[in-house]
Order: sequence, then C-alpha cells, then structure tokens
Amino acid sequence: MVLSINSASLPRPANPAAAARLFEQFTELGTVEATLAQDPAVSALLHMLGGNSPYLSDLAIRESTFFCQLVKIGPDAALATTLLQLAGLAPDMAQATIMEELRTAKRRAALAIAIADIVGQWDVPRVTQALSDIAETALSLCCRHLLRTAHDRGELRLRYPDDPARGSGLIILGMGKLGARELNYSSDVDLIVLYDPDTGIYQGDDIGLCFVRIARGIVKMMEERTADGYVFRTDLRLRPDPGATPMAMSLPGALSYYESMGQTWERAAMIKARPVAGDISAGHAFLKEIRPFIWRRNLDFAAMSDIHTMKARIHAHKGGEKIAVLGHNVKLGRGGIREAEFTAQALQLIWGGRDPALRIPTTLGALALMAEAGKIAPKDAAAVSESYLYLRRVEHRLQMVADRQTHALPDSDDGLDQFAIFMGYGTTGEFRTVLLKHLRQIEKIYSTLFDAPDSDDTQQLVFDGRNDDPATIRALTEMGFTNPTAVIAAVRGWRTGRARATRLPRARELLGEITPNLLAAIGRQPQPDMAFARLDAFFTNLPAGVQVLSLLRRNPGLLDQLALMLGSAPSQADYLARNPSAVEGLLDNEGPDPEPAQSLRPRLSDARNLEESVEITRRFVHEHRFNISAATLQGLIDVDETGLARTALTEAAFSAILPRVQKDFASRNGRVPQGAVAVLGMGKLGGREMMANSDLDLIIVYDHAPDAEASVGKRAIAPQVWFSRFCTSLVSAMTAHGVEGALFSVDMRLRPSGNKGPVAVRLSSFERYQAEEAWTWERMALTRARLIAGQSVLKRRIQKAILTALTRPNDPEKIRADALTMRARLLRDLPASGVWDVKHCIGGQMDVEFIAQVLQLVHAPANPKVLSPTTRIALTNLAKAGFLPDEDAATLIRADRLWRTLQGILRLTVGHTKDATLPPPAEDALLRALRLIDIDVPTISALQDICTETAAQVAALFTRHIGALDKE
Repeated sequence: MVLSINSASLPRPANPAAAARLFEQFTELGTVEATLAQDPAVSALLHMLGGNSPYLSDLAIRESTFFCQLVKIGPDAALATTLLQLAGLAPDMAQATIMEELRTAKRRAALAIAIADIVGQWDVPRVTQALSDIAETALSLCCRHLLRTAHDRGELRLRYPDDPARGSGLIILGMGKLGARELNYSSDVDLIVLYDPDTGIYQGDDIGLCFVRIARGIVKMMEERTADGYVFRTDLRLRPDPGATPMAMSLPGALSYYESMGQTWERAAMIKARPVAGDISAGHAFLKEIRPFIWRRNLDFAAMSDIHTMKARIHAHKGGEKIAVLGHNVKLGRGGIREAEFTAQALQLIWGGRDPALRIPTTLGALALMAEAGKIAPKDAAAVSESYLYLRRVEHRLQMVADRQTHALPDSDDGLDQFAIFMGYGTTGEFRTVLLKHLRQIEKIYSTLFDAPDSDDTQQLVFDGRNDDPATIRALTEMGFTNPTAVIAAVRGWRTGRARATRLPRARELLGEITPNLLAAIGRQPQPDMAFARLDAFFTNLPAGVQVLSLLRRNPGLLDQLALMLGSAPSQADYLARNPSAVEGLLDNEGPDPEPAQSLRPRLSDARNLEESVEITRRFVHEHRFNISAATLQGLIDVDETGLARTALTEAAFSAILPRVQKDFASRNGRVPQGAVAVLGMGKLGGREMMANSDLDLIIVYDHAPDAEASVGKRAIAPQVWFSRFCTSLVSAMTAHGVEGALFSVDMRLRPSGNKGPVAVRLSSFERYQAEEAWTWERMALTRARLIAGQSVLKRRIQKAILTALTRPNDPEKIRADALTMRARLLRDLPASGVWDVKHCIGGQMDVEFIAQVLQLVHAPANPKVLSPTTRIALTNLAKAGFLPDEDAATLIRADRLWRTLQGILRLTVGHTKDATLPPPAEDALLRALRLIDIDVPTISALQDICTETAAQVAALFTRHIGALDKE
C-alpha cells in the first residue's frame, strides 16, 4: 500500500523556518529527492516534519533513499522489508557490522512508523505493534549472535549452531509494553534474562558468568550509542530482586523467588511477560510454571489495594497527583496511561485466576474481555479504551519531537502551543479541552474501581477498651441481638488479633471498616445471635483475612448474602467456615452458571496432571454448589432449576475428569483395542433432579474389540481387569477428598448383580442382563437411566439397549404386583421418620416416582414416547398418550414439585429432622421457595395442611394405578 497523504489533515508546521530549511535540504540531496519533493502532498509532509520534529527531520535527510521508497510503497511494505533484511542477517557476522545494521533498521523503522502514525494510515495498536516488532527482531538477532560467538570460542556447545537460540536455555522475557506488543515511540525495552543450567551446553566452570556476559552483550548491542545512533534503551530492573541478583538469573533461582517472595506488582508485571528472544519454547515453559504465582485461584481483591498503593508511591515520587495540562505526565500523572493500564491489570488479577479466558497481555484486549464478562460496565471499558488510545497518541507525539523517553507535556505556554499544533489542533484551547476530557474520564473510572465504598459509620459502634460501651449495647440490641455483650467480646477479640485472620494490621483495618455493615446484615436475620456465632466460626477458621475482608470491603452487597447463608443454612455455614474462599461464589448472584462445562474447561488449562485436574474440578464443583445453594435459599431459582443446575454441574465434572483419568490410566497400563467407556446416571442424577448432598447412582459400561486379549502398552492386562481397575480409578478421582471435602459420593449398587459383581459391566453383559435377568425394581430404576459421559458411539449403543429393555413385552399385572411388594417392604424397612420425611411417607415422593415408573414399564412397549428419566416429564408424556388422566398427571406433578422443594430446602437448612417445629430461618427459606412453584402459604401450619392433603391425593392415585398397599 502506498503512503496515503492528505495534506489538509496534516499538522501545520509550528516552526515555519525549520520547515522551509528541511524542504530545502531534502531537495538538495539529489534528483530523485528533488523530483519527489515537488509533489504537493510530499512537500506538505516534509514541511510538517521540519516544522515540528527535529528528530524526524534528521531521519528524513539521513534516510532520504528510504524516505522516497516509503512514499512509493507505503509503510507496511517498507517496514516488512526492513524487518526481513534484519532477520536474514547471519549470526556469525562481525558484531560491529550487526550493530551498524541494527541501527540502520531502527532509524528506518522509526521514520516509517512516525509517518504512518502522523498521516493517519496506522492506528495506535498498529503503531505499537510495529515498534514491538522491530525491538523483538533486534533482540533475536543479538541473542543469536552472542550465542553463536560463545559457541565459536568454545564456551558453549550449541546443539544447533546455525540456529543458536534453539535449545539454548537462554530466555529473554519481554516485559511491560514490549511483552504486550504495546511499545511507545521512544520506549525502553524491559527485559528479564534467564537461563536453564541443566541444558548441558556449557563447557566452562561458571555457567552463570557466561550468561551474564551474554546479557551485558545484549545491552551493549541494543543501547550503546555510536555514530549510527542506538537501537533501544534496555532496562533489566524488573528481574527478581535486581539489587542483589545478576543480570542473568538461573531458572531454579527465579522459580524459587516467585514461589516464595513475589509481590503483587511483580504479578501485575508478569501479566504482560512474553518470550521475545532466545529459547522461545523454554520461555513459554517457564511462564507456564509460574502461572500459580501470577493467577491466584481466589478472587484477589486485595491486589486492588496493593496497586492503588503503588500508584500513590508513583505520585509521591514523580508528582502528577492532580490533573493539569502544563507539564502534566500523561503516563504517570492522574488520569494518565498508567491508570488505564492499572484498571485492566487489577481486574485481571482479581478475576483471571478463576477464568483463564481473561488472561491477555494487551490493555485494550483486557478491557474488552472484562466488559464482555461483566466485570466492568461496557460503557466504562469503552471510555477508558478511548482515552487510553488518545493519550498514547499524545505520548508518541511527545517522543517524536526529539526521540526522548518523555511523557510530560511542555511546561511553558509557548511549548504547549507548539505541541498542540503538532497534535493537529487549530488552537491550544481545543487541545486543552480534549486532553482534560480524556484525563478526567480515566480518573473517574479508576477512582470508582479503586476507591472502596464508604462503610456505614452512622451506628458509631465502639469495641475498644475493657468496658462495654452502653451506646454500642443499645445499638446491637436494636439490631436484634439478644446477647450484645457476647457480640462485643467476639468483635473485640477479632480486632485485637485473636484470630489468625486479623493478626495483620491491614486485616484489622479492613475489619474495622466493614464491621458496622456486617453486624447490621447479621441483625436482619431471623436469629441474629445464632448467625453471629456462625460468623465467629467463619472468622476463626480464616487462615488469612486480607483477601476475604478486601472482597467484602469492595463488594458491600455480599454482606447480606453472607448473612443469609449464615443465618439460614447451618450446613452451608459449616462449609463456609471450612472453606472461607467460597464466599467468592456469592458474587455470582444471578443464579447458577448455565454452561458449567464451558466455564470449567478453561480453568483446567492450568492443570499439569490428573491430580491437579481433580483438584481444580473439585474446587469448581464446590464453588458452584455453594452458588446454587445460595440462589435456592434466596428464592432466585425453583426446585426444577436447582435440579437442572446441580445435574449440569455433575455432568461437567464427569466430562472433564473421565478423559483425563483415561489418559493417565493408559499411560501406565496401555489401551485396550477399540476400548470405550460410558457412564450411566441413575436416580436423581438420571432424572436431572439432584438436590444438595445427593449421591451419584452410577452404572459404568464398557466395550472393546471382540478379539482383544490384552491392553497394548507398557503393561498387558486382560480387558475385564483393565476396565475394572480403570473404573476404580475413575470412582476414586470422582470421590477424592480435598480441603473442600469430597468431590462426590458415589453409589454403584444399581449395576447388574449389585455390590457382588464387577465394578464395570461390559455392554454385552448389560444387554443380556436387562433382557433376561433384571428384576422389576431394576427395570423401574432403568426408566431413570441417562448417559452422562463417554464416547458417542458406545453411548448410542447403550441407549439402544436401554430402549430395547424398557419396551420388551411384559405382564402389566406382574409389574404392578412386584411394585406393590417392593413398596410394602420399603414401608416396613424404611418408614417415615417424622412429619417432614416426605420421601418415605405414604403418598410421598417415593409413591409419585413408583407411579411414573410402573406406568412407563406398562405402556412403553406400545408407545416408547412415554419414556423419560425425569418424573414430571414422564407423567406429562403418559397423559399426552392417554395412559394417565390429565387431572391425575397434574396432581402428581404438583406433588412431585412440592415434595422435592421441601426436601431441597430442608437439606440446606435443618437436614434430616424428626422435629415438626422448624427454626424461623428454615421456615422463611421454605415459604420463599414454595412461592416459586405457586404455593403461597402464610404459615408452616398451613403448609402442613397442604402436605397432608397432597399425600392423601397421591396415596389414592397409587391405589388407582398400581394397587392397594397393605399398610400392616
């Protein structure tokens, strides 16, 4: 593309005399230059350069031939040619020659990039990309040359002398703007130089000294000023502990530092880190190794305070705390580039640990992803991005004037007038107006993000001193606490560092800020003292407090949600006490994740082995279970939505773990030819009706090539033994315990032959058993079977086998008789344990499910469309097919939802109870949940009347459709 020059849009010359001087000098260089200069557009360009930038004027004269080429072929082609020539230089050339070529390439690139920017042919991202490309190409050439030189003198024994960097173990990390491909016009390049001491290529006694010499060589080749200029200034101070470590650091030393001593600012810096030269694959491996340091799995709101503190230190050292124009630093000053970058980095440090999709080095890319993920308002992200781009243009123009690494606007009126002209403004006032708009725009959004909400100090609660403050006692009593003295004693203990979580001054400061609002939220619970006792257990078990307290300080809306969980759900409160980081899940208060498998997938990208995959999955499952429980208690989702959400979460875990267990198991035991595995979910899992603490009823089915006699790999194992052991490994992974508790509780007694048979069953055996041997109760259970994981081909074959088994001709009266016998036995062996045992009582959940399952077995041979593993859907299908009166189906579906709602809420609040009286928090949660299924009752007593009536209706339908139970 040729250079596109619009003379009318070019900045006018701020110094007309200098503009005329450049034009005259250029025309005197030769015929080609003189002819080109006669073109009005080129003439305008030359005058603009001469009148605004001494540096660019010098480049236009010194590189006049390149300037002419640039005008003819355009900046893209001109820069590509320059980079190609540089990359093609042989690494064994003389260093002086390489340095000369580097400086020539830099001059030409600087000229092409500046002109493309000023004429408007390139936008800011293209400009910063081009600057980064020339720096990266130059660094690569320096590394290759210095490595080859060390090889030629016998200090190193490179594996690939003609490709010196490959396998060398020398890592050059580009940091900051180079790492993000966002270099500014006269930028330093921030580097970290590392080396792997275990590559085996070093021939001397001190490998560290060898790579320090290479690091010094890079600095010299890049920044030493010669008659030809310089390439880039380099800065190696971002390496670990730069005052005490050598310029090149060993990989083990760097890893040890980041794992034990790395600070928040280094985590923020590492977001942009990228291997730019040397052994690129080794660089990527190093960055993968330190991912846990950069990306914390907890929501890291404490990082915001650290970054804000860092910004305050910058102001203290550099000034610029107030927005200004004259002399204002557009990078470090208030509302400047750094605040835009910190906004993106802070959001990434908070959320990137949980969502790898948000890990991107570029500022604009991070802001866009955060807006898409709902972590920042789209209008705010757009505003910061717009202003960031504008300030980057200002920064580039400042540096184009004299090739100085400056970010400060001129501090005189005359200087500002000249710069406003170079920016293309008609008047300095116009420039001031636009500049201030963008500075204030960034400042406002930065302040909104980093300045924590004010706490409610209207209560004036006092917890200091030995004696309890009377006003505080009155305030706590008015909140609803019956034992305010105990509350004061506990809070006083927190604030004096009694708990581990509040031993740091910062933690106590944060606690003091949130205490009034937190106690007010607890006071709004039906039983504040009980909720507070659970809060005390929560704080007591916190291993460290800054992270969680920062989270609560930055998100005051969490306080009411936390109080609800502590006040309503003892089991969830206990879980919170054991796993305080679970409070993060309350931030996602819009209900369950609709696509948990999609959300889990990127998190698993951090896993290096099966153990880490299981750990990540377990943490993910527990977080999302907690979210579902919170949404259920808040009345955000009804019982059907709860069941679907818990089931989808379980399936996501199986889909993630199954292939990883297969890969791990096969690496040790080989693979069975054409071997495949699928998992059948039964019961509540199969019916997508899972509740809190539901066991997983599973049947694992496998198949393999007919002639397979053993696995192929390191060990030869008979197929039956292979799949049995594999199944054991899978179940172990799915039930593994961690800090959060077990992943799942698995029950495999529904497999053919129950606990006595093999853990996994082959497809042919499964088909034969279901067709010939299965008892009626097993066929009833099979109506709830649903494939939840495994290879597609095998899943289709299993589904066909299930359909065949459920639609084979049968004796309806035998099915009903067998079902009656079984229900009577269950009634005898597992009678209802109290008024709230709505599963086992006559007319309860079990009877609804028996009716649906028996009628499916009876009618499926004639009409397979009645089949569904979900009870309410099966009942609907039976009614549509004419096998169940509509009124009966409606009664049973209504009862199914009522019983499951009761069970679900009671599991979360009181567990299994024989007491007819429920605590107020459980009552509130239950009545709230019932309203979602259109049962609006004022009291628990009225609810018990509805339960009695519903049970009687279901019992009557059980008698009508199956038979009369012998209640004796």
